[in-house]
Amino acid sequence: MTTTFFAAGSEVLAPGQDGYAESAATMFASGTPDLVVRPRDAAGVAAAVRHAASAGLPVSVRSGGHSLAGFGTDTAGMVIDLRYLSGVRILDHGTRRVRIGAGATWGAVAEALRQAGLALTAGDTASVGVGGLMLGGGIGWMARKYGLAIDNLIRADLVTADGQVVRADAERHAGLFWGLRGGGGNFGVAVSFDCAAQPVSAVHFGAVTYRLDGLPGGATAGLPPLIARWRDLVRASDENLTTALALVPPMMGQPATIMLRACYASADTAAAEAALAPFRRLAPVAADTVEVVPYARVLDEGVMPPGIQVEMRNTFFRFLGEEPIAGSVELFRAGAAVELRGLGGAFGRVPPDATAFAHRDAEVLLVAAVMLPPGAPRERAGQALAAWPAVAAHGAGAYIGFLGSATAAEVAAAYPPGTYERLAAVKRRYDPANVFRRNHNIRPA
Repeated sequence: MTTTFFAAGSEVLAPGQDGYAESAATMFASGTPDLVVRPRDAAGVAAAVRHAASAGLPVSVRSGGHSLAGFGTDTAGMVIDLRYLSGVRILDHGTRRVRIGAGATWGAVAEALRQAGLALTAGDTASVGVGGLMLGGGIGWMARKYGLAIDNLIRADLVTADGQVVRADAERHAGLFWGLRGGGGNFGVAVSFDCAAQPVSAVHFGAVTYRLDGLPGGATAGLPPLIARWRDLVRASDENLTTALALVPPMMGQPATIMLRACYASADTAAAEAALAPFRRLAPVAADTVEVVPYARVLDEGVMPPGIQVEMRNTFFRFLGEEPIAGSVELFRAGAAVELRGLGGAFGRVPPDATAFAHRDAEVLLVAAVMLPPGAPRERAGQALAAWPAVAAHGAGAYIGFLGSATAAEVAAAYPPGTYERLAAVKRRYDPANVFRRNHNIRPA
């Protein structure tokens, strides 16, 4: 049973009603909000925000529900679930301009655009919501060719803290538009995005798995040179090729694995084979699954076993030198999964002050994660990540899309000081009372 009020078509769900539990839970958190609102348009979102303000209810915004910190729900207040704002519409075939609802998932977007021979660089997972990933930056499998998701953003419509619908682009609310591109959900509830899609239908995608026992010097001595060679290849590689080198420790009954995940943003087999050839020679190959697939198949389902606990850290490196390479291997040996994502190309050609995502000079994003089975003590994650502070000391900032915690210090450290100050000023203008604080929160200046 649902109750309809606020705006025509909005669903309002109280605890115990059909649909409440689904909206109150996210991938990494279970909540007990006082109510859930599922608007069907911007007017419904605006009415929900105004109601929350008048009732003194904290607001959580749920898009796909993949926030590592569990920001899509809460133990009180209101959850605004954007699932019905999920349309994908091509506005202009000539300019490839598309309009996407903030509650759509990237898998649905990829499938809708595939039918028109288009794609939009996004994240890794099909079920991730458009809103959260877009506002954080959007690092994905075509980053070297087409940059971040925000680099293809033309306009955003959102509801501000006073319940007004605002249209932000390079000319209108330009400061807000700057902040939306990397500043997270601090400034309002995004309801739709206009983007320039890419003329991509099929790509080469898959994984090259290396034999650990085939590394010169063995697994212990052979990993640092392998990472250094991968780094050098990324620097010189075809920009159509985006790669990530993953060091996966033994887990869930599986042995340790070293693999290269790769996406070549074209169906040109000869060009893809030439670009991948030196990467395939990094070490003896145990398996190779790279093949031509529709871009929509690049995004996996992201299913997590029930009860799994995840601890994650990340930072950017302008130069991946000996110390962070050695630290990455140490993390892997201690039981953390480590992924090094190659950047550069189009990602790095955007000026660092053009968007709130400022780490444009980075050549690598390093992510370290520990997955614990249900009931395992959290101390095990701390042990596996003990080397992280020493590794991160050589890095700069962090990608908020992969931040699992959000202390004030961690959020401030994710941005260069000048960027953070500018974001705080935008926050002061559009959300001076910090209504939208269930996020990687930037407090008003």
